[in-house]
Amino acid sequence: MIRHWIRFQHLDTVRFGTIEGDKIRIFKGDMFDSPHRTDLAVKLDEVDVLTPVVPGKVLAMWNNFHALGQKLGLAPPSEPLYLMKPPTSYLAPGGTIRKPLCEGKVAFEGELAIVIGRRCTAVPVEDAPDYVFGYTCANDVTVGEIIGRDPTFPQWVRAKGFDTFCPFGPVIATGLDPAMLVVRTTLNGEVRQDYPINDMVFPVAELVSRISQDMTLEPGDLLLCGTSVGVGSMRLGSVIEVEIDGIGKLVNQFE
Repeated sequence: MIRHWIRFQHLDTVRFGTIEGDKIRIFKGDMFDSPHRTDLAVKLDEVDVLTPVVPGKVLAMWNNFHALGQKLGLAPPSEPLYLMKPPTSYLAPGGTIRKPLCEGKVAFEGELAIVIGRRCTAVPVEDAPDYVFGYTCANDVTVGEIIGRDPTFPQWVRAKGFDTFCPFGPVIATGLDPAMLVVRTTLNGEVRQDYPINDMVFPVAELVSRISQDMTLEPGDLLLCGTSVGVGSMRLGSVIEVEIDGIGKLVNQFE
């Protein structure tokens, strides 16, 4: 069964629950550890939607889709290539992506994000799905020109780590088969990305397993799966939407 978990603020209190029609069923406890369903509910239009979780860390993949790698003339990597995005980059659905003080084009990258549900260290591939709680939409915002500005040190974290550069949400969907998902990104209503998740170089289970060999993954951590063809820059005032059927639509504006 597919469930949509949401985190929100209502009457100055931060809560979480599951969407049931036009209402949110409120849960108590820990979203990742036997949350308790209550008899309380609020209407969706009466709350402020927050990021569905507050990750301890966000790891973002590079060159993880065959189609984009082929377009860029890159061979598939032999192991996952990734960077970290800082907590100050996290942005809720509906929030404003802010232009950095530095110059350079700001690009959108619509992506699927894996939400870790259990503490995960050196897990084998066959067990990795047991450590995935669910999936959400993400936008790995980037100032691409910064990456190679200094030939002695590629600046991946700076290029992707500015404040507000990691919007994600609006919900965490559980019970989905990620191989069946498609990421669709629109800029001001025009479709720019429309690509299948099953084109990933390292699929979900392998990503979780391989990265857990490097570092312990904690409940609530996000793995951004990487993006595919169609990445482009945003002008001030642009509205960017990342939509994945079964999850929902992440909408933000660039100002």
